[in-house]
Amino acid sequence: MFLDNRQVAMDSVQEALADSLDYFEDNAERLRPGLLKAFEPFYARRVELKQALETETRKHLSLMPRDADVERDDYMWLWSRLKSIVSNDNQVLINELLEQERVLMQGCSTAFTHPLPDSIEKVLEGCFSNCRSLIRELYRHQMGQAARRRAV
Repeated sequence: MFLDNRQVAMDSVQEALADSLDYFEDNAERLRPGLLKAFEPFYARRVELKQALETETRKHLSLMPRDADVERDDYMWLWSRLKSIVSNDNQVLINELLEQERVLMQGCSTAFTHPLPDSIEKVLEGCFSNCRSLIRELYRHQMGQAARRRAV
């Protein structure tokens, strides 16, 4: 079965959501407890949004849920570990979490260019807002780490 453009766009959003959650879960133990506590509410909300999006896209667009890309996930994990050898592990993770957010934000933006049922748009708006809020939080922590390094 071939997908139309809006199905492809929504499939990309679903994959980006799954990838971001999977990456966070796989690397949560590497984060300092304060960072983990700060980021967990965003990802808890993201689980809810992912489930809602899966339900709505199945209902309105006949799309099945997406799993994270396992090969990409393995590559990202290995690359992250290698970078952490020569750099601050939390800084590496924050940068990679920011990249995950950029991919998700781009997927949401693309999906918004297609006509979608109101119920899907509502969930997408929630994803977009969650993503934007998490980006602000990630940058806040990134700036704080940079300021601490300069002070040392």
